[in-house]
Amino acid sequence: MKCLIVSDLHYNLKKYDFVLSAAEHVDLVVLAGDFLEISLYIDRKAQAVVVQNYFRRIREKAPLLICSGNHDLDQRNAAGEMCSRWVDRMRLYNVHTDGDSIVVDDTLFSMCLWWDGEAGKKKIEEQLRKGHEMRPDRWVWVHHAPPAGSPTSWNGKRSYGDQELHDWIETWQPDLVFCGHVHQAPFVANGSWIDRIGKTVVFNGGHQLGALPSYILLDTKTSQVYWRGQPGTRCANLGEPLLTAQDWAEDVPEWVFAMCRLEARHLA
Repeated sequence: MKCLIVSDLHYNLKKYDFVLSAAEHVDLVVLAGDFLEISLYIDRKAQAVVVQNYFRRIREKAPLLICSGNHDLDQRNAAGEMCSRWVDRMRLYNVHTDGDSIVVDDTLFSMCLWWDGEAGKKKIEEQLRKGHEMRPDRWVWVHHAPPAGSPTSWNGKRSYGDQELHDWIETWQPDLVFCGHVHQAPFVANGSWIDRIGKTVVFNGGHQLGALPSYILLDTKTSQVYWRGQPGTRCANLGEPLLTAQDWAEDVPEWVFAMCRLEARHLA
């Protein structure tokens, strides 16, 4: 299964256009939160309408999994905590989102909400507990914030990770966790787009300026993973005992090259 993983699009429509075009080259698209941008003059309700349309169009090309981020909160729930009702409504269009656990190609994906308090945290804990009971050979979490203490949460000055996520990883040891939130992690010294906690591999593709998102490509059959960003391409093999990110490899597959060509057309 070939996966495209992106986070922190922050209502950059050119970045959404790229994801829409790239969706036809992969088997699954995963978007790990912060779809809207709270600092814009455009009302978030209006932003949500536009982004929902992008989600529907992406879903027409490939299965789409999403989770909410802190920029996506729009209402208070019964517990008085902020939540993302507009993200929940994407289930009407067969998009799997916050609180869902779905099996795709023998892989269980659990999409975690952005939790704003104890009620939200308990929902995630219950979701993960149930996921652990039904887990197949591969279990993947989608959670906007990266875990605390990881280079995927390092912004160059401090860690902005989620300690609860780190604890959940240690408790249930999923195979993979897709995150975002800390924009700088892949671009700064002592930060990274990839990390291992026990047997769990954590990803954060980061956020870069411009018309192209930084993003991650994963082939679950070969265990090869690639990060694409302005500094270039990095790759790693998840099957190797020592997880080390390397520069562009000589044996990059055609579907990854297709993304590179798509980037060039997108910028033309």
